[in-house]
Amino acid sequence: MKFPQHLSFVPGLLRLAMPIAAQALMMTVLNLVDTVMVGRLGEVEIAAIALGNQILFLLMLFLLGVGSGGAVFAAQYWGKGDVAGVRKALGVSLRVALTGALLFSTAAIAAPRLLLSAFTEDARVITVGIPYLRIVGSSYLFTAASATFAHSLRSIGDTRLPMYASILSISVNIVGNYVLIFGALGMPALGVTGAAISTAIARSLELGLILTIVYRRRGPIAASPAELLRRDPVFARRYLARSAPVIVNEVLWSLGFVMYALVFGRMGTAYLAAYNIADTVGRLMLVFFIGTGQASAVLIGNTIGRGEPAEAERIGRTLLRLVPAVSAAAGVFVFLVVAPLVPELFAIPESTRLLVRQFLRLFSVLLVAKAGNIHVIVGILRGGGDTRYSLAIDILPLWLLGVPLTVVAGLVLGLPAPLVYGCLMLEEGVRFLLGWARVHSGRWVTDVTSEQVAIINPPNG
Repeated sequence: MKFPQHLSFVPGLLRLAMPIAAQALMMTVLNLVDTVMVGRLGEVEIAAIALGNQILFLLMLFLLGVGSGGAVFAAQYWGKGDVAGVRKALGVSLRVALTGALLFSTAAIAAPRLLLSAFTEDARVITVGIPYLRIVGSSYLFTAASATFAHSLRSIGDTRLPMYASILSISVNIVGNYVLIFGALGMPALGVTGAAISTAIARSLELGLILTIVYRRRGPIAASPAELLRRDPVFARRYLARSAPVIVNEVLWSLGFVMYALVFGRMGTAYLAAYNIADTVGRLMLVFFIGTGQASAVLIGNTIGRGEPAEAERIGRTLLRLVPAVSAAAGVFVFLVVAPLVPELFAIPESTRLLVRQFLRLFSVLLVAKAGNIHVIVGILRGGGDTRYSLAIDILPLWLLGVPLTVVAGLVLGLPAPLVYGCLMLEEGVRFLLGWARVHSGRWVTDVTSEQVAIINPPNG
């Protein structure tokens, strides 16, 4: 298919995006399969998994911040052909990611009751969730290393290896869930604990596959231990100046969404179960846009690194015309097809099914804004090095509008759950308008590597 000149970047974008989207799809399908399998056990088990996964959600968004911050440098270094710079960014990102994961793991293993009690007062949910959180927490270091290497690989255009590693991990996880949750193949039926064991095994295998292939290929990401541990105070300061806003962004953003789960958990176990189902399905509907959003960051970063800022700006503006049209069609599909069918997959009361349908239809209405925001914040602004502004437009609407309205509506006024869910979506519209204006201003294009450029090796594809 031949694209018009102004869309000439689309084939390259799609080549990068499809493996990323496929990986996001598989991860979301895994979460959905987890929820469906555990959902056969009951609402308490769904809620326990949902709360345990809130801690993992916090960690994953912290890792997304670390990886995206490092990718701002790695993508532009790769555009210049600076392999040493790519490895330097990987080393700093890996040290930060593993330090954060160690803190998360220690908290999950040592104080699971305290963490779960922050979300719910239901003693049954806490009791079921404690072993799940402890076991999954033991795999956080594997998760951190896998995520960091995956971000670096994508920055140099290798989106397939992370996808293949996810295929292995997810396949093992799904089979392990079936065997250990329900006691197939002669194994004991462990319920929620079985799901946790399966997840921990899958994460370790995912990391093993990535490291084996990276170092067997001896490509740009195959940094030696000395390169990963080498300290460069000047680069570290520059890294933190650009990456700290991204890390803070993801941490504050994830805390905001944890607050949403806390509100629904405090409203009742049924509300939390419905919110978890709708949230998982919503992420499934966003996987294509997650792929194109992350791919656009790589594409824009590489373009700026090659010394073509005007082309990067043109790509950003064009994306803001393409994404709303595609996401509007997806929203119609969610409203008419997904919302009626999904609740029937779960062994939950009809009242909870009704909540799921209502939540998904509300989600479908603002899908255009959510997809647009992924591209503006994760793709265009971060790819262009404009990490401070992306922090502002991502976090301020969340904490000044979304969280306060949801807390007041759900816990103070006791409004019906669909109205509470609607409150948490209002922030997306505000964020989209602010992001649209920033992209069209052109002030987001920055060469973050310009102070230190050393051409070591040209990209080898």
